[in-house]
Formats: sequence, structure tokens, C-alpha cells
Amino acid sequence: MVWTYKHEPFTDFSNETEQKAFKEAIKLVSKELGKNYPLIVGGERITTEDKIISENPSNRKEVVGYVSKATQEHAEKAMQSALLAFEDWKKWKPEARADVLFRAAAIIRRRKHEFSSYLVYEAGKPWKEADADTAEAIDFLEYYARDMLRLKDGVPIHSREYIEQNTFNYIPLGVGVVISPWNFAFAIMAGTTVGPMVCGNTVLLKPASTTPVIAYKFMEALEEAGMPAGVVNYIPGSGSEIGDYLVEHPKTRFVNFTGSKEVGISIYEKTAKVQPGQKWLKRSSIEMGGKDTIIVDNEADLELAVDSIIYSAFGFSGQKCSACSRAVIHEDVYDQVVNMLAEKTEKLTVGNPQQLENFMGPVNDQAAHDKIMDYIRIGRGEGRLIAGGTGDSSQGYFIQPTVFADVAPDARLMQEEIFGPVVACSKASSFEEALDTANNTDYGLTGAVISNNRARLEKAREEFHVGNLYFNRGCTGAIVGYQPFGGFNMSGTDSKAGGPDYLLHFLQPKTVSDAY
Repeated sequence: MVWTYKHEPFTDFSNETEQKAFKEAIKLVSKELGKNYPLIVGGERITTEDKIISENPSNRKEVVGYVSKATQEHAEKAMQSALLAFEDWKKWKPEARADVLFRAAAIIRRRKHEFSSYLVYEAGKPWKEADADTAEAIDFLEYYARDMLRLKDGVPIHSREYIEQNTFNYIPLGVGVVISPWNFAFAIMAGTTVGPMVCGNTVLLKPASTTPVIAYKFMEALEEAGMPAGVVNYIPGSGSEIGDYLVEHPKTRFVNFTGSKEVGISIYEKTAKVQPGQKWLKRSSIEMGGKDTIIVDNEADLELAVDSIIYSAFGFSGQKCSACSRAVIHEDVYDQVVNMLAEKTEKLTVGNPQQLENFMGPVNDQAAHDKIMDYIRIGRGEGRLIAGGTGDSSQGYFIQPTVFADVAPDARLMQEEIFGPVVACSKASSFEEALDTANNTDYGLTGAVISNNRARLEKAREEFHVGNLYFNRGCTGAIVGYQPFGGFNMSGTDSKAGGPDYLLHFLQPKTVSDAY
């Protein structure tokens, strides 16, 4: 019996027992720092001399792990292992493949705080953000396993009586490449891997170079859960060396990517080209980010509006494709909202995420720190700085949560994805103008409207062009199976992670007609 799907509950860290358990997990993981991690190709552990050094972004001198770096030779070996494993894995009953996911979810659930602690160290996530990341990884395993069971018998179609019997079933594609991001180093990495995998495909997993250790720990959980060798191959490495090689490989059947707009567009172009020896059109499922807006109406709960902006803009240091980086506020309440936002932002605590009391931790690495600080310098010329604006990367990559007011809708700060703790505020003279501003970017991922006017909410339902729209709450925090996630325009290929049609990206329908 498979229980009805419910999302994994978040940990209540006001509970002292949970606090103690999490501190013990942090202590446990601290003893694992600095270990060496090999590649996993066809179940074989391969150690290379060239290493990816995964550092703690809160303490740059602290190494989380030394991870073997794959070359093109390793990538080709992984491809051959995946091709071989596919011939058997595709024949497994969907129920058996789903059982691997169910067991992996149980393993992770039992060690939930341990996995979250790796995210604290390697991704710089505060407790609540790390806990939510791990919970979402569990959700993807549980949800996609159930969805494969829903799809396993295909879809009923018509047959002509006494003449034929027709069936419509789904079969897997083959070998796919998964290129996962560092911001949801566990959840997105796990979801983009097990979605194709449970369908019967085999996977070449290239995790983000700043967060490869958590991906290795996930591989261990899959192996313990009974995943056969070669079904998922762990090959961290350079995007330019092995990423492009595998994306362009004639045996690659699909690419599942989450990351920047620039890289996503490049992958989309590369998958579109048919290589010598390739006899299919590759599929690409791509999520590329957003420039997300919260609209504050003049008929809104202003306390709710400010809290929604703060959580959406500064949760995990704004390093979410769904983060609020733009607040468009009706002129009637603009000054009040901006003043409240500045006051509350200045009270946020920034520091080592190992400490529960710190609301915000570091940004990802030196490159991220420098890019965000450059945007803050741009913001000083485009708007009025009312909170934050400073950063320090001497020990860890810390930036204060930053708010700019009086920014024009077409300013760079309002148009370009910053991926950091920076939010720009713009004034609108009407709700219609606020909607126009919200829709004036190349992206279309998430958005929110804070209003008590139902007519305006319904107008936004029709005219706010984003894949995930929220009313009277923040624009981040989609839950698997509850708010399927994915956006429009330059936010990606419209795939909805954690939704009822996601697995169809990794399956192909086959009709069989048996004539009588």
C-alpha cells in the first residue's frame, strides 16, 4: 500500500529538543569535513588527482570536502555505463523503480538533520532554509514515485469493437544529463535526478561545483536504497570540459538543467543541433531564473506586505530564482511601506548559519559576492539606498540585506537578475501600472500580489504573466505537489517541477494496435 502523498513537514526549531538534535547533527558533520570524495561511475569509485575544493562559504578557510574532478574520459565512461544500465533498468517494473525512491526518502528522513547540516556547511544555509531544502528533496522522491505509479499503465484510448485492441503506454527515453544548481543543492539536484530515473532512464549527474558533497551523500542514499550500478553516475566537473561534451553527445537523449539564463540558452542551442550518429531530437528541460515582483496594493495589509517582501527577498540571502528582487508599491502607501521595510530590514541578523539566531548567512562564493556588490554600486546611482549596502568577504562571503527606493521600472536594478539580498522598490500610480511594471522583464517565474481587493486579485490572475502567482503571501516557497514550480518566457521551458506533467518530459508515448 502506498500512502496518500503529503509534503514533508518542516522542523519546528522553537522546540528545544529539535534544536538540540540539530546541533548534534552539525557537530557530527563537522567531524566529516575535509574528506575525499571519488567519482561514481557504473558503481565504481574513481579517485582523480585533480580535485574540486568545496569550501564553507561562511568560513573560506574551512574545506567541506575534496571532490574528484571528472574529465571527458570519465564522462565517456559514465555514458557507456549509463547506456549499459539502461538496457536492464528500463525493464524494471515501475513499482520496483518507485520502491527505490520510497526507500531513499525513508533513509533521508531518518537522517534529516544530518543532510541539512551538510547544507549549512556547504551551501551556507540557515537552519530553516536547510531544513526546507532537505524536506523538498524528500518530497520529490515521494511525489515522483507516486506519479510513476499513476502513469505506469498508460492512458485509456478507444478501440474499434471486434476489429482491434489499442493501447497507449509510456516508455523511457534513454540516457540523460542532469546539471543541477548550487542554491537548492539537495532538493533540485535530487528532483531533477530521480524524476527521469524513476521513469526508467539512466542519468549522468553533474552537480554544481560549489556543492558536490551533498550530491555525493545523496548518491550514497540511492545506493543504500537499492539503486543498481550505472543508473545514476556521479561526475562532478567543469561545465566547459564535461558539461558541453555530454550535452552535445550523440547518445544523450535529454538534458535536465537548472541555472543561469546564459548557460540555459547555450544548452538549449546545443541540444537543438543534431550531431553525427544521433537519431533523435534531444529534449531539454530548462529552468533559468527570474526577476520576481511583489505588488503592494493600496488596499493591502501593510504589515503582511512588508513581511512578505523581507522573507521573499532575503531568505537564503536572496539566492533563489523565485526571490523577490522588486517591490512595486501603490503611491498611496508607498512611503509607509518603504519606511517599514527599511526599519525591519536593518534589524535582520547576518552571520554564520550554524547559529540558529542568524536570519541570513553568506552568499555562494567570491564571484557571487563581487557580482552582488557591483549591483549595489549600480543601485546607488539608480535609486535611494535605505538599508544595507555593505559586504565583507574577508572570512566568509557576507552581504547585508539591501533595499533601494525610488527605482525606475526600466532601471538595471529592476531588470537584471542579481541573485543576492537586494530588493528595489518602485512606485506605481495605479494597480494597472503596477501590473505593467511587474510584466516588463524578460522573465516570468514567480510573483505575488498583496491586496484585500478581490477584483484586483482576479485581474492579476489573468494578467500577471508568471508561472507561479501567489496572493497575500510571499513569492517563494513552492511545495512539491501543491504548487508545481516553473515559469514562462526566459525563466525556462515551462516545465513544472513537482507537478502532474513533469515526468512526461522524460517519457515517450507508444501506441500498439492489435488487429483481430
